[in-house]
Amino acid sequence: MTGSDQLNSIYYISLPENFELSKNAMHIDKSIPLPVQRKEKDSPDNFNMEELTSEQILSGILTVLAYDKSNKHLDYYRNIIKDARPNLKQELSAAAILKTKNEDFEIAEEIFMALRGFDPEDVAIILNTALFFDQRADSYRRSGLVEDADAYDASAEEYYKMAMDNDPPPPDAFFNAGFFYLKRNDFFNARGCFESFLALTCDAKDEELGENGVYKKERAQQIINEIKNGNMDDARFKNAYKLIQDGQEEKGLEELRVFLQRNPDVWNAWFMLGWGLRRLGRYADAEGAFNKALECGGDSNADCYNELSICCMEQEKFDQAQAHLLKALEIAPENTKIISNLGYIALKRGEVSTAQKYFQTVLEYDPNDKIAAMELERLERE
Repeated sequence: MTGSDQLNSIYYISLPENFELSKNAMHIDKSIPLPVQRKEKDSPDNFNMEELTSEQILSGILTVLAYDKSNKHLDYYRNIIKDARPNLKQELSAAAILKTKNEDFEIAEEIFMALRGFDPEDVAIILNTALFFDQRADSYRRSGLVEDADAYDASAEEYYKMAMDNDPPPPDAFFNAGFFYLKRNDFFNARGCFESFLALTCDAKDEELGENGVYKKERAQQIINEIKNGNMDDARFKNAYKLIQDGQEEKGLEELRVFLQRNPDVWNAWFMLGWGLRRLGRYADAEGAFNKALECGGDSNADCYNELSICCMEQEKFDQAQAHLLKALEIAPENTKIISNLGYIALKRGEVSTAQKYFQTVLEYDPNDKIAAMELERLERE
């Protein structure tokens, strides 16, 4: 539903004199109409005030906070909720995080919108919103929905920046943003985020940070060292990625070759070289680059094996392709992109029933995977 649809699902009413929102609720100003969530059976003509519940009012207020940012009574509505349900923010935050984990993205987004409307200054909500968009982008990219994934990545970056710009900034905003930039091969910004994280936590003692905090510091320093040692925040490396991503593969490959002459042991650069060659359809050359990436330290990266399998599959080396995918699956057992590719290998071998099982498995992990659903539908028709 759109924002206007959501707002159309509420009434504005004046409460009767004897109505009590909760035992702890503040005094209701009868001159300000309250938003009420309509029940499914209700219509503007049959609304029954006697059946009104406090949950309808709270739900109506949350809808307004989420979708009607210009409403002049927002502060009043926020105070009602804070008074009537003092723990509601924590409850909603937990629900939104759980929905994100279960990939119930539409509901999670609505909850996060309500939370931001409820407390726009809460930096924890802003950071959790960034993580939500980040995870949603990853899920869509695994499902082959690249344009949608790019859009959600852009939203994630916007909220990460908002969290990092907070005064004082939460260290975890920089830590999580570092991984966000790392997955996009933006090593310059990734390094900056991890260095900021370390600067913000440098004075904290290990007992204050706890086991998880100490791990984060060690991991951040490890990544910084890898970026430094591999010279991966080099402008040429960054430019190569952007060129390939924008469809200028030949120019990007030229940049990478110059980079690799000076940095021959950086597996990420060999991976990117293979990616660019594969996009150009030069599968044998790309296979060589991905093998080099594995030799230089990319052997714990599932994407290396997945890309290598695609190159082998295009050269009709199906046994090798399958072996690479099974290795990738050991590293990332729930990666639907890998499982889908196993289905495509089965199809190329004429093993239709096996392919169907792989695509069905993809849908068990991700019911919204359009590619797997389309393949299953096509196979059922044939």
